[in-house]
Amino acid sequence: MDDVMTRRPGLSARLKLTLSYAGFLLLAGVLLMAVLWVFVLRHLPDEDPENIRRRFGATVIIVSADRSEMVRGFAPAAAAVLLFLLVFGLLGGWILAGRMLAPLTRIADAARKASEGSLSHRIRLRGRRDEFRELADVFDTMLGQLESHVAEQRRFAANASHELRTPLAVSKTLLDAARNAPPRDQGELIERLHAVNTRAIDLTEALLLLSRADRKNFTREAVDLSLLAEEAVETLLPLAEQRDVTLEVTGEMAETSGSPELLLRLVTNLVQNAIVHNVPAGGTATVQTGTRHDVSVLRVENTGRPVPPDLLPTLTEPFQRGTQRTRADEHAGVGLGLAIVHSVVRAHDGTLDLAPREGGGLVATVRLPRAHARTSQQAASQRASSTSEADRTR
Repeated sequence: MDDVMTRRPGLSARLKLTLSYAGFLLLAGVLLMAVLWVFVLRHLPDEDPENIRRRFGATVIIVSADRSEMVRGFAPAAAAVLLFLLVFGLLGGWILAGRMLAPLTRIADAARKASEGSLSHRIRLRGRRDEFRELADVFDTMLGQLESHVAEQRRFAANASHELRTPLAVSKTLLDAARNAPPRDQGELIERLHAVNTRAIDLTEALLLLSRADRKNFTREAVDLSLLAEEAVETLLPLAEQRDVTLEVTGEMAETSGSPELLLRLVTNLVQNAIVHNVPAGGTATVQTGTRHDVSVLRVENTGRPVPPDLLPTLTEPFQRGTQRTRADEHAGVGLGLAIVHSVVRAHDGTLDLAPREGGGLVATVRLPRAHARTSQQAASQRASSTSEADRTR
């Protein structure tokens, strides 16, 4: 920024193009005059016509006088032509440069408005595609992405502030009530404060995890999604039994490269989401892993209430809950479960597809780039060591 501020003012691009056009036109005129001199005027005879007639014994038709007279008439005419070419080049170059640089002027105006905080402005150049229009289209796309990103960040900041303020406000209310009228059961107050603070801590950790995934500052390692699926299901099995949800894990190895911690949180959030947002009793949640060509696939399917199609795009937004998600549920989370999943998937160059399940419920499909051969060997070794550890434990 300091280098830009200390730069000296220079000629505008329009003036440079104008001088270039005029210079080339003037140079072309000079070359034309030089050619005329070398190949025409230089070879004109400088003798009297009578002498030439007597020497060749023939009738010679002389169009003009001798060479010196033609040179004297040629010099002023050449100077006038060159002056005309200079003026014409400057005027024409200025007009042509203005027309050619008009798209850049519009792009500069849009960039200036964007720097002032207005991201809703678009260039929208018309006409056939060329370099300037391609640049304008790319700039419009960038402005659209920036506007969407800024709006998303503002919503996220507002929602995060609201979510963090809620447990703090509840804690303050409980403490004020205890100070004004000390409760007989101190244990109940402690338990309620503990629950509120736990929720605030969970929210803070989820926000930090979301920020870490967005920055992509993690070390990539060999990861087998099937192992992560088994670990997540084993961890959440008590919750599934409590809610009378049957968990099933099927499929084969699905190797990828990434952060084991983040990918485990991805799988855990999807499985927990499938358990919590299920039918009241007798529901099922299926976790399936596999490979498709150069892609490792994780598919989590669960029964539940029908999901409106217009609700699907909002499920991955922070603090967005479906119609069946309630705050009274202690396992409902903080509204960042699928947002974290989406962020982790993007950080690993993958895709997340959410689709309503026929008969009710949700189908979440994660596709991640398949690991290379060396990474696959590391994942196989990881799987073998995990199996050996499980055998020793049994």
